[in-house]
Amino acid sequence: MTPRGIKISDIAYVRLRAPDLDTMEQFLLDFGMVRSERTANRLYMRGTGPAHHIHITEKGESAFVSLAYYAASEEDLHRVAGFPDAVSGVHDVDEPGGGKRVLLKEPNNGFNIEIVHGIRALPELPVEYRSPTWDEDVMRTVGNPGRLRFGPAHVRRLSHGVISSPHMEQTLAWFSQWLGLLCTDIFYIGSRDNPVGGFYRLDRGEELVDHHVLNCYRNPRSGFQHASFVVEDVEDLLIGHSHLMRTDKYTHIRGVGYHPPGGQIYDYWLNPWGTMHELYLPTQRFDSTAPANIMPAPGAHNPTSDFANTITEAAAHGIGD
Repeated sequence: MTPRGIKISDIAYVRLRAPDLDTMEQFLLDFGMVRSERTANRLYMRGTGPAHHIHITEKGESAFVSLAYYAASEEDLHRVAGFPDAVSGVHDVDEPGGGKRVLLKEPNNGFNIEIVHGIRALPELPVEYRSPTWDEDVMRTVGNPGRLRFGPAHVRRLSHGVISSPHMEQTLAWFSQWLGLLCTDIFYIGSRDNPVGGFYRLDRGEELVDHHVLNCYRNPRSGFQHASFVVEDVEDLLIGHSHLMRTDKYTHIRGVGYHPPGGQIYDYWLNPWGTMHELYLPTQRFDSTAPANIMPAPGAHNPTSDFANTITEAAAHGIGD
């Protein structure tokens, strides 16, 4: 009897590798995250939301290690352990935040996928990016405006991960079948019978969710293209953009701009080893009844573009190796 898939409740974190944790931590601080915990060989970064961490860096050669998603219940976690592509049973996570986990090996590209449950939540962090003298009445007084603080954006949460694959249709079908993702948009080049990518979202019934939690697009190379992190508002995103520009230490690849299909404001940056991270603000959300859409491919998703070919290859060794 073939096991049934689950409906993941959210994306949990991205796991990368980098040769210098100090340098990675400084990039992520400038990007708008906060250190949650750090060990000799791993860095755990959080946002202002309750997630214990939304970004893990293991020390090692620069690489993409895994994407992690939350199971809605421990019962679902045990169902995942019975999937044909499970490479572990349910086990305790021996990392800060704890919880339980099952490891999957996505079969079309060999990507590591973590399904987790029960990771400890943290108190939310306060967000203050206006000066202490901020006052709405003062703002209406000509000649005495409130001031914005300089500094990084305030990343709140992880929204989605983007992967490339020469097996795009099969990869999206796997995520849909086993993790319960719903198609929001399919995009094509030339004609509708030449799809080159898809945006897939969470299925949380009547609850509104982001336009996509996963984007997979066709490319000769399998790998990780970027992770997207939600900020407070458009003003916060622009403050973060300004801060990263002023540091003059990182490569800016695209933005600030607007994606009309899902109403997202974006700003893309490369970490010191060339892995893309996005500051992101969603303006439209969708429930499970929204129909799938087909549309021409955004220009940047043309497989020949520099943006589409900025890909971090998957690690040769698995999680924690």
